[in-house]
Amino acid sequence: MPKMTFVNKDGSELTVDAPLGLSVLEIAHRNKVDLEGACEGSLACSTCHVLVDLAYYKKLPSATEEEEDMLDLAFGLTHTSRLGCQIIITPELEGLKVKLPAATRNMQVK
Repeated sequence: MPKMTFVNKDGSELTVDAPLGLSVLEIAHRNKVDLEGACEGSLACSTCHVLVDLAYYKKLPSATEEEEDMLDLAFGLTHTSRLGCQIIITPELEGLKVKLPAATRNMQVK
């Protein structure tokens, strides 16, 4: 089974099993990683924003227009930002490393 690594806000790392076909958001929730996902992966928020290691960013399919629109709302956007709900684990992503941003912006919280 592929593995992936989450880099937490404090810099600590957690390497976990990354079952094929699951999203980074689903894997985070299975492993109690602090990745919010307020819309539960329906591509309606940016709270599952992650910073993808450059080597793996190049292996991802391009973001859809809908994902780009949600990323525009993300806190701390970088050129390797993606939404965790849109990154689906494939064999090519073995060893994927993503960093959690310092904060998230949840537009649903008042």
